[in-house]
Amino acid sequence: MQFNNEVEAVDALHQSFNKIQAEIGKVVIGQDEIIKSVLIAIFSNGHCLLVGVPGLAKTLLVQTVASVLDLNFNRIQFTPDLMPSDIIGAEILGEDRHFKFIKGPIFSNIILADEINRTPPKTQAALLEAMQEKAVTAAGYTHQLPQPFFVLATQNPIEQEGTYPLPEAQLDRFMFNIKLDYPTFADELTIVKNTTSNQKPTLEKIISASEIQYFQTLVRNIPVTDNVLEYAVKLAAKTRPNTAYASEAINNYISWGAGPRASQFLVLGAKCHAAISGKYSPDIEDVQAVAEAILRHRIVRNYRAEAEGLSVEDIIRGLF
Repeated sequence: MQFNNEVEAVDALHQSFNKIQAEIGKVVIGQDEIIKSVLIAIFSNGHCLLVGVPGLAKTLLVQTVASVLDLNFNRIQFTPDLMPSDIIGAEILGEDRHFKFIKGPIFSNIILADEINRTPPKTQAALLEAMQEKAVTAAGYTHQLPQPFFVLATQNPIEQEGTYPLPEAQLDRFMFNIKLDYPTFADELTIVKNTTSNQKPTLEKIISASEIQYFQTLVRNIPVTDNVLEYAVKLAAKTRPNTAYASEAINNYISWGAGPRASQFLVLGAKCHAAISGKYSPDIEDVQAVAEAILRHRIVRNYRAEAEGLSVEDIIRGLF
């Protein structure tokens, strides 16, 4: 893709986003904000954790995104007996008596890690290494993953028996933690009407892998003013108890705050949010728009906050 200047390129991203969101909206009803967050993560070259009860179209959303973006897609169902080799692949002895590497399902553009908390930490770590390095190592050889590469993982927040919750260090690899809620009555009516007939919408492929990579580079090149940069960094710093920027509420209710990766994602997310909104530089409102999904899984409440029924979302909104 070639444009005369960055203004034209941002306009193209804005138009592409609107087309993509409209196309996904043909299948995924009433989840516009969720779709928006997933697309921001993709154009920011980040990963998403989708948290919601069964039946909220988490899998359908990921499949539809992959189809509209014209990307390769693999679904990995995480189970207690899943091994790292089941994800990244393994070396086998071929007919010619030489070992050869057989690629696992991780070698795709979009990976749906379904119920990621149902597999042991060893297998979780294999996936999270790929997320960070965009490569996997097997038998001493490094294999690069196809680009662009995104992991969209799902978790069921209800049934926790037999699960292996992701530790904070691993959760930090995800740009966004997105909570899915029940649809409204009107949206559910439309969902049931659309899914109980033989009519299925035909999805158009909007942009290619190379175009996504172009827009990812564009997002990084978007200028940001010093006051917005300072606001993002200060917002992350405010979550850290017993530090210079911590409020009394943070000191009372938080045992651990967000690290520097949160500051980076706040700036990147704000840049992308501004671009898809048709703006050429982010402002403080763009930082606030992405802050909840970025900070939600990076703040650890203490027992006092849990006892008083104070949610992480309440604490984050208090920072604004």
